[in-house]
Amino acid sequence: MTTSTTSESSAAAPLLDLQSLVVAVRRRRRLWCSMALLGLLVGAAVSVLLPSPPTAVAKVLVAHQEDQPNDPGTLIRTDVGLLQTTRIAAKALRSLGSPEKPEDFMQHYGAVGLTNNLLQITVTGDSDAQAVARAKALADAFVADHVTRIKDAADAEAKALLDQRDRMQGELAQVNKAIGDGSSQSGPKASANLESLFASRAELTSRITDFSQRAAEARIGTPQLIAGTQVVDAPRAVRHSLPRTAATNAAIGLVLGLVLGLAVAAVGTVVADRPVLRRDIAANLGASVIAELPRRPGGFRRRRRIRAARERLTASLARTVRGSPEPVSLLELGCARGASVIALDLAGALAAEGPVVIIDGLPGPQLAKRRPKPGDPTVVSGERAAAVSHQERRLGVGSVAPGTAWTDLQYLGTQTVLVVRAGHGSAAWLHTVARQLADQRIPVIGVVLIDPDPRDRTDGTLWDGLHTALRGQNERLARQNGTGPRRTERQPMWAARVPDSDQEAR
Repeated sequence: MTTSTTSESSAAAPLLDLQSLVVAVRRRRRLWCSMALLGLLVGAAVSVLLPSPPTAVAKVLVAHQEDQPNDPGTLIRTDVGLLQTTRIAAKALRSLGSPEKPEDFMQHYGAVGLTNNLLQITVTGDSDAQAVARAKALADAFVADHVTRIKDAADAEAKALLDQRDRMQGELAQVNKAIGDGSSQSGPKASANLESLFASRAELTSRITDFSQRAAEARIGTPQLIAGTQVVDAPRAVRHSLPRTAATNAAIGLVLGLVLGLAVAAVGTVVADRPVLRRDIAANLGASVIAELPRRPGGFRRRRRIRAARERLTASLARTVRGSPEPVSLLELGCARGASVIALDLAGALAAEGPVVIIDGLPGPQLAKRRPKPGDPTVVSGERAAAVSHQERRLGVGSVAPGTAWTDLQYLGTQTVLVVRAGHGSAAWLHTVARQLADQRIPVIGVVLIDPDPRDRTDGTLWDGLHTALRGQNERLARQNGTGPRRTERQPMWAARVPDSDQEAR
């Protein structure tokens, strides 16, 4: 019934739990803080190891014949594109007398339109003087090219208009000749022809005058455009401040590293699917969280709180072990050292009632290679565990990490308390642990959560797990004996419909 309930809750869960994601990313703050610090250091190092080359800037006012108040900046972007051509670069190199190729020179300068008519040119060089000279040559070459294009456009337009005027003048000459030949004739037909010719002569004369005026006007605006295109800010070297540049690059590197670290942490959290919240860990393991122990000691107050939590946990587990007729084991997942410390504390609390033997099933040296102190319980492992007397209280300590020999866990204890580090095991592996323990018929009394998230406010209690939970042990024993108070705590809906005999069988 517990498995089915867990499956239903998992099926109804959203694909992405934002609360779990935020908690998991926050727990990986070492990763994204390290990435942010690395980005800060790289940004500062780039400013020192790759300093900015000497740079010069110049500003050019560009007048266009097609200027409009609502121009979106198309004309100035065209000027920027024209500046990045081999023709302008070649003219600037010729004025400098440099043998450099225009294609190579184009890699050392750029331009940006500040307004619809203001162009800023930025040039780099081997020194400030060279950068200033290059900026001046580029600005002069661009102004000269722009003026040439304005003149060529005006001359082409004027020439086209004058050609039209000359053609009209040829037609007018033919009309005048026809009028002279027709004036000697008489009659109504001749008079009509003369009237038509006079009308054509008047129209041609008007059109010739119009083309002459338009040709003159085509050149009138050219001087104004030429005068309006000029260098308004002479080339000057840009002063670079190394501390300011280093601070700027370091800030940029810090932000980029932080963003990259957060992205990596978020993606890793989603891909790994490692439950962190006590709610998710309890649901995946099918057992309630009965206690928590912080992993990092911190300051004095924090160490005192951890010590108090360990004492409460030891007392609770000691009561459970005393009241259980079956041996109890501690099985760890991702916290072998924490499980060994809890086992030693628990054995010390039980030592006053009789000898206690810890059966070491951990794969590491946490218990096997520790130096025993006076008064410490006996620790045995391997074949020596079979020789332990039944009069001695047994406390098994093992692991449910990948590679565990599942069939050996029942020799550590027929009941177990799982000691799990939050965020260590994936959801799939937690399901595997619960399934393997169920196959071995080892009920899980509860889960001790190591290194929990301090901001976790979720409930780690499974209300449908009373048959194995600590809070249900006394009631279970009372039911078996037919005595004891009736249970008054809240039950799941399915438990109210199942008879007591069937529920105990489950």
